[in-house]
Amino acid sequence: LGKCLLSPIVLAAYAYNRSLSELGPGGRSDDEPGVLCQLFAFLMAFFGLAPTLLLLAMALECWLSLGHPYFYRRHLTRRLGVTLGPAAAGLCALFCALPLLGFGVPMQYCPGTWCFIRMAGGGPRELGFPVLYASLMGLLVLAIVACNVSSMRHLYGMARRQPRRGPPPAAAPRMEELDHLVLLGLMTVLFTVCSLPLIIRAYMGAFAADFNENADLSALRFLSVNSIVDPWVFIIFRTSVFRTFVRRVCRRLSSRRASLKGSNAEGDGQ
Repeated sequence: LGKCLLSPIVLAAYAYNRSLSELGPGGRSDDEPGVLCQLFAFLMAFFGLAPTLLLLAMALECWLSLGHPYFYRRHLTRRLGVTLGPAAAGLCALFCALPLLGFGVPMQYCPGTWCFIRMAGGGPRELGFPVLYASLMGLLVLAIVACNVSSMRHLYGMARRQPRRGPPPAAAPRMEELDHLVLLGLMTVLFTVCSLPLIIRAYMGAFAADFNENADLSALRFLSVNSIVDPWVFIIFRTSVFRTFVRRVCRRLSSRRASLKGSNAEGDGQ
């Protein structure tokens, strides 16, 4: 939804060879963001925060279902899942609307085809929102990583408790849990790498007065890459070809570990 709403605005700016402030009403120059630039900044902030909050809900759901199944069965209902999405979107919309009310300043960034919240320069009123936004993003990232690491630990323990040898039906649950473990680990690393640059840039702009539009643009690109690559990672790494590859690698590692243990035991016996 974020790509569908933001991409036409960028394409229109390139088509008319004008900046967003000049393209929309109310903007007279690049230093005075118009209505279109303010809307673009709001959408950028919203679609950077709302998916992160939904990812936290998904990570909590996964952690509770694996680590606390009785609590999960009793308290997490389908009605709660239905209401969680609109509630998260509403809270993020209210929070990201603060710059439109004066707490924070929307700013047009070079080359004039995108707008975001000013992350460097200005007083406490201008820089308070980006620091608060980065702090909230950082807390969400830490919570998501903690939940995913705990879920991976539970998956690894479940895989170790499954029989290592035997007919294919007996070994299938263990390999399925390893597939989930690898997928969850890859998505966690990708999400963390893509989210940290924006948080770092916001703190550097507020406390170190580091005004660098190219670095800010790179941080926003990293944040956008996460929402583009994540679905493809999920699609590709859930295919039968990749699952077969992972299972072969795991079997080779387990057989090599068993052979090393056997050789060590033989050496100790001698």
